[in-house]
Amino acid sequence: MKRLLTFLILFVMSATVAFGCSPTGGNQQQVLSIYNYASYIAPEAIAQFEKENNVKIQYDTFENSDALYAKLKQGNPGYDLIFPADYMVKIMIAENIIEPLNLNSISNQKNLEPKFINQAFDPGNKYSLPYQWGTMGIGYNVKTTKNDINSWAAMFDPKYTGKVAWQDDARYTFAGVLMYLGFDPNTTNPEEINKARDLLIKSKNVIAAFVPDNGQNLLDQGEVNLTMEWSGDIFQVMTENPNLRYAIPKEGTIIFSDNMAIPKGAPQKELAEKFINFILQPEVGAQISNFTHFGSPNKAAIDRGLIDPNDLKNPQIYPPAEVFGKMKLLQDVGKATALYDRAWTEVKAGAGK
Repeated sequence: MKRLLTFLILFVMSATVAFGCSPTGGNQQQVLSIYNYASYIAPEAIAQFEKENNVKIQYDTFENSDALYAKLKQGNPGYDLIFPADYMVKIMIAENIIEPLNLNSISNQKNLEPKFINQAFDPGNKYSLPYQWGTMGIGYNVKTTKNDINSWAAMFDPKYTGKVAWQDDARYTFAGVLMYLGFDPNTTNPEEINKARDLLIKSKNVIAAFVPDNGQNLLDQGEVNLTMEWSGDIFQVMTENPNLRYAIPKEGTIIFSDNMAIPKGAPQKELAEKFINFILQPEVGAQISNFTHFGSPNKAAIDRGLIDPNDLKNPQIYPPAEVFGKMKLLQDVGKATALYDRAWTEVKAGAGK
């Protein structure tokens, strides 16, 4: 499988660095230490950057933004480049976890689509630049559901008892439930958050698992019939399983923008900025999006016809304006984060699997 192959390639890359090996047996090369999601970059892009710059990339992975935050909150263990979600960028700026970028050294920022830059979580892109974007929706097996899915309601349907997976992530799972209930996914209203909590607990028999960003694998293996997952993750396994589908729920969903940022104390800040500039080349940006099946924020890549045309015309990957308008970014909810954390603890106690 593509995801497994990617993991193995990146594992070998990291292991080579970890044991101080050099393919040529010569002097120790510079190491760029990256912390990102698994299966979220084309291995060819890593190989190209290493070859062009005579460096090695150490690629470590995290499961979600909370795990990324927890790792960096205690101090940077040596990473040069991280990939936080939109709302997490704002938190990391406020808590002095990430460094300002030297935008003068990142000339390829000119290739970016205007709607993905200068966003509220980082005005002027002083600390981050967009990497990939996509949606959170429902992956499902049409062979077992017997019909197409278009609503969050299916995630609570008793006919799928024991066959539904949600993200093991408080903000994203609550966002889906809140939007199904007609509420703002960034609400700070305790009553609305608690209604979402109660619905999840009430549906505990329907829920098979809360999964750490691997719902697509459970779906592909037949362990669940429906899963809340990232768009590109589902499209990656769809290439190997013709029974799988992805749906943006009619009630709306979360759109996300993952970003490239440099953590405080990065040993190789200039090299990290060089890598960011490399990623923003149209050819490289397209190569990554064609591999991950997430949306590209690289306008130049799209304008030059470098994006896979099957992806570009797919409304589940590049939604039309009327669907795009129903989607929202997660936001930092400040002190209300404690409300979500408490409700999530109660969900995991009452419905956890």
